[in-house]
Amino acid sequence: MEEYLEFVSVHTWTMLFTWANLIILFLLLKKFLFRPVNKMLDERRAEIEKGFLDAENATLQAEKIKAEYEMKLNKAKDEAEGIIKSAVEKAEARSENIVREASDEAAHIIEKSKNQIERDKKNAVNTARSEIAAMAVLAAEKLIGRKIDAEDDERLITDIIDRI
Repeated sequence: MEEYLEFVSVHTWTMLFTWANLIILFLLLKKFLFRPVNKMLDERRAEIEKGFLDAENATLQAEKIKAEYEMKLNKAKDEAEGIIKSAVEKAEARSENIVREASDEAAHIIEKSKNQIERDKKNAVNTARSEIAAMAVLAAEKLIGRKIDAEDDERLITDIIDRI
């Protein structure tokens, strides 16, 4: 059992050297391992935070660009609607103008035709009167058997035309 007791027993000098070794090891690890590792972790943390900030800024900028795009798109739609509305109004006005001009021209043609018909009618009546008068004079000459002078001719024609 003694052999086991020696194994389990506490030696003061060994314990002091062990503690001294532990403290020296801790200080060396702290200086050469923990500080560079902590520095590297801090740099990595800063990069990650910067990445998050950049992503957030990019998201905000994308939303801003999207809002501007939607605003421009709505403006373009409004302009397109305005252009279409204007074109429709112009087309309707032009259509009404064409219809009005056609109606005016048709009325003018009808009026001109009526005037021509009236002139033709008067010419026909005048031609018929002069032919009737000439036939009446010939008939009167044959009935009377002599030539009628201009005064008798005029009176006879006037009487016949008044009866017609």
